[in-house]
Parts: sequence; C-alpha cells; structure tokens
Amino acid sequence: MPKNASALFAPFAHKGLSLANRFVMAPMTRSFSPHNVPGEDVAAYYRRRAENGVALIITEGTAVDHPVALNDVRVPNFHGEDALKGWANVLAAVKKAGGKIMPQLWHVGLMRRAGTGPHPELMGVGPSGLFKPGKSVTHPMTDAEIADVIAAYAHSAGHAKRLGFDGVEVHGAHGYIIDQFFWEGTNQRTDAWGGDMLKRTRFAVEIIKAIRREVGPDFPVILRWSQWKQQDYTARLVHNPKELEAFLAPLTAAGVDIYHCSTRRFWEPEFPDQGSDMNLAGWVKKISGKPTITVGSVGLSQEFIATFAGEKAAPANFDRLIEMFARGDFDLVAVGRALLVNPDWVEMVRTGHLEGAKPFAPEALGTLV
Repeated sequence: MPKNASALFAPFAHKGLSLANRFVMAPMTRSFSPHNVPGEDVAAYYRRRAENGVALIITEGTAVDHPVALNDVRVPNFHGEDALKGWANVLAAVKKAGGKIMPQLWHVGLMRRAGTGPHPELMGVGPSGLFKPGKSVTHPMTDAEIADVIAAYAHSAGHAKRLGFDGVEVHGAHGYIIDQFFWEGTNQRTDAWGGDMLKRTRFAVEIIKAIRREVGPDFPVILRWSQWKQQDYTARLVHNPKELEAFLAPLTAAGVDIYHCSTRRFWEPEFPDQGSDMNLAGWVKKISGKPTITVGSVGLSQEFIATFAGEKAAPANFDRLIEMFARGDFDLVAVGRALLVNPDWVEMVRTGHLEGAKPFAPEALGTLV
C-alpha cells in the first residue's frame, strides 16, 4: 500500500450515504448501450468495480427525460421502461457485490449537434443559442423550454429513488447545459436566467430544488461542476475565493449535499495567488462546509486531454493525493481512467500492488472490461 494510503480506506458517512472507503468511480461516457438501454455487459462492467472495492459508483452520464438530452444513440437513458429495466439490473448487480451506485443525470445542451443522437431532426437547446462564445447555432431557450428541462431532471431523479439507487449526481460541468447557464461565455441572457454570476446559477438552483421536491430531503444529491469547458479549457467561472463563495451559496441553499469538483489535474492549486496550494475541492469544502470529491488524473501520469495530445507525462502524484486527503482538503477521491483499464485498481491500492496496474491508453475507450 502506498505511504499512509490506509486513511483512504476509512469509512465515510453523510446524510444517509454510508461508504466503506473513500474511493468513487468517476462517471465516464462508454457508449455501450444500444438504443439507449444498458444491457448485461454494462451491469457486469459496474459489478466488477464494486466487487473490487470501489465504495461508490457514479455511472456514466445518463439522459434525463428530454428529447434532445443526448447526442449519442448508444448512451443510456434514465427514463423509459426498457432503459429503467436495464438500470434496475445494473443496480441489482452492484448491490449483490456490496457496492453503492448513483446515476449521473445529464443533458448535453448545445454540445448536441443537429442530426445526431435520438430525434436527429431536432435541434439542441441552450441558454442563449451559443455553442461557445460568439458562435450562435440556434435560438435562446424560451421559459417553457427551460421549465421542461428542469422537470426532466426531477423526473429522472425520481426514477432513481424509486428503483433504490443511493442518490443522484447532477452533471453541471464541462460545457454541457447546466454549465452553459453558469458560463458568461454561453449565457448572454438579460432576463432572470442570465446576467451576473448569481443570476447565472438560477437554472441549476431550480433543478436542485425540483429534484428535492421529487426525492425529499434525505436522498443524497451530488453536483459535479468545473471551471474548464470542452469549448475552452482555460475558462473560469470564478477567479478568487470571494467569487467562489457567492457561486456556491445559492447551490448549497437549494440542497446540494456533496460537490464533485472536476479538474484536469487534482494536484494543481486553484487560487495560487492566495498563498495556498489547495485544489478546487479543497476550496469548495472550506467555503461551503460540504463534503467534496476530488478528481483529475488520480493514479495516472497524464490528464485526459494530454493522453490524446501527446503531452509529456507528469508524475503520478499518489503521495501528493494522500497528503492532501490527510490534511482534510476533500472527503472522497474519484478515479476514472485507472479504473477503466483496471477493475481491481482499488484492491491494488489496498494490497500494495499498484506496480501491476495497466497503463491507460486511448484504445481502452473501445472496450468494456
């Protein structure tokens, strides 16, 4: 076991969520669900991680109950009879293996291009019709369209609770629809859904409130968010702790239980000009008082984009992860690509056999091991 890694195997409990250790499977789009329905292979894929010590599985992004939520006919829905039967089977497999699991609820917004996904005849939706700053692809969403998407999140969260999942994660990161409302570059509205940073949180706040009305006060809700966007890796929603506090306050008040703070490299300080080496998860925990999940190239030598761009590898930084966890910067650690190629990665950490872990390569995305 790496130096002091035993601390990562302490149990975690918060608001009805009890975990055997601090390791979370990060959500990763897999596109192995034909006709948007997860099958036996998907159930087996998640079961293998639960059998090998992953305490909480956050599934790949799943479509909320809205016709243009997806851009891929092989990404699973979280609505509809067939898809929900498939997810009930996934849930049973993970529970039998002793794991906990939450669906990640997702709407891609204007990352969906015309002619793709289910209902290819329909155009995607976004706050101002902007795919990225300066690039308009459709009309701004109407109030009715906004209400429909908010309701879609609540409906799918209700399905998760009725099926017996352990909570839900709301995908508010990476330039998808919630993030398109957060980001000034894609939210140029001048009504109640846009404007200053506080006003740009309203869409997410109303989604969280609608989910709370559907699932009640005790069902765990995680919000994943990021500074960076697929449309701009250098984008930032907040530039200092004061702005972060203003951003988090309405989301926390709406009912977020845990923040999943998505960064490309977990070891990088979020506000280095503050004289602190805390990452985004550390700052969010300090300011909000809520538990946080850190993520970003955990256990790997390169972050995701660098893998495809041929950037020089950086140190794996596992000792740095343990140091940051030990001082209380975050509560949970999400692992993505390392678990993609090593279903038993957490067990390797526990037994001290990480030297046998397979390295991630892009071709792994074409398999479901």
